[in-house]
Amino acid sequence: MNPTRRTFLQTTAAATLSASAAHTQTRPRRPNVLFIIADEWRAQATSYNADPNVRTPVLDRLAAQSIGFDTAVSGLPVCCPFRASLVTGQYPLTNGVFINDVPLQPNGPTLGETFTRAGYRTGWIGKWHLYGSPGGKNERRLDYIPPEKRFGFDYWKACECTHEYNQSLYYEGNDRTPKYWPGYDAFAQSDDACAFIEKQAKSSDPFCLVLSLGPPHFPLNTAPEKYRALYKDAPIRLRDNVPPDRRDEAIEGLRGYYAHMAALDDCFGRLLATLDRAGIAEDTIVVFTSDHGDMMLSQGLTTKLHPWDESIRVPFLVRYPRKLGVKGRRLRTPLNSPDIFPTLLGLAGLPIPDSVEGADHSALMTGRPEASADRGTLLTLAIPITEARRYGFAEYRGLRTTRYTYVRSIKGPWLLYDNQTDPYQMRNLLGKPEARQLQSRLDRDLNAELKRRKDDFLPAASYIRRANVSHYQEVNAKIGRHPSPWGDWDSTLSPSGTPF
Repeated sequence: MNPTRRTFLQTTAAATLSASAAHTQTRPRRPNVLFIIADEWRAQATSYNADPNVRTPVLDRLAAQSIGFDTAVSGLPVCCPFRASLVTGQYPLTNGVFINDVPLQPNGPTLGETFTRAGYRTGWIGKWHLYGSPGGKNERRLDYIPPEKRFGFDYWKACECTHEYNQSLYYEGNDRTPKYWPGYDAFAQSDDACAFIEKQAKSSDPFCLVLSLGPPHFPLNTAPEKYRALYKDAPIRLRDNVPPDRRDEAIEGLRGYYAHMAALDDCFGRLLATLDRAGIAEDTIVVFTSDHGDMMLSQGLTTKLHPWDESIRVPFLVRYPRKLGVKGRRLRTPLNSPDIFPTLLGLAGLPIPDSVEGADHSALMTGRPEASADRGTLLTLAIPITEARRYGFAEYRGLRTTRYTYVRSIKGPWLLYDNQTDPYQMRNLLGKPEARQLQSRLDRDLNAELKRRKDDFLPAASYIRRANVSHYQEVNAKIGRHPSPWGDWDSTLSPSGTPF
């Protein structure tokens, strides 16, 4: 533990007491925070982004009242790296979680610790996926997570990682006895979040609650029957970049994908109604996002990992009526995973720890004009796990700007897309005469960003050796086949059934 983090933790208890007293004596009530994460919900699968298949009326109403970031991305589109960036405000090569199941060892104050220090009641419900499995075999995915590995979150009903949505394990507080959510876990977890909100609404202290939901991550055939029935025979319109020979497979998978989303929309309805009923909606920051997207056979690919928009772009909505009003607006400025922590602190009026690398975008939401330049945010895949190599992408670095995608890869193809004229990313402009100046500019910008992040963009083996995680690579190399995202998967891959 470095001195900065040690000092922070030693002073947290005393600071919390003083912050709580000052809370009612010297300043107005801080806003509550309700942060909702879905797993694998891509930005394109939303009605407000013109997907005609999705049925999410509650999410649509939330979007109409929220600030939406159209270029929100998951810079390293895998579950654990996103979560580590969320709670540290750092890029994966800084916080050390650049592949799944590496235990997070923070080198600065975390999201939970920072809000706790400010006098907040903090809570985490659902999927955690930061405890990690040091043996490299996903061995701790169903294990009890001790308090010191919750990084400041007090109220605790969580599991490291499971996608058994109808037999979903969790641990409550410091009880080492595993429990199971009744029925479809997203419903039970949302109900628990509602109970937390109702209780905290009666307190003088604000809260910061993270609700981390498993769906619509595969398996895709496990939503409640009511929601699967909505899509059983419904026509599905595919994205233009799904190859003709994969269309039937894509349609089958998307039926389950959208069914999970329809079920989650009912969860959102319960949560928002609870805020209204408790009388605290005006003073609650509600955020909805996802840890990453899913290709869903766009470009002929499944799952995440890849630098195409279906994998990296995520929904990101922020509603805070007291400060932002309820007239929805769309922002074009790229927002990356490390930016979330400082942006939440900015909205709440709290100081940002020096260890945070992400950018605070709260001023953009409160009226500061967006920059006119087509600035970009960094895309990073540092380690080529088996699935990434299988699909042609290994180590890559890139920029996703407001308009363009530029990606350099050590072993895979290089990419350059104009996402305004080519929204399905079907025409690679790399090396084209008409894109020569654009490519040169983006190349300079990417080099500058890599220098700023002290990222030397080495081959994967260098990062594996440096972090002493070669055994993770060896385990992944033994996986015989990729799990099917459409239904059941090989239960031997991990205790919860999947390496993702």
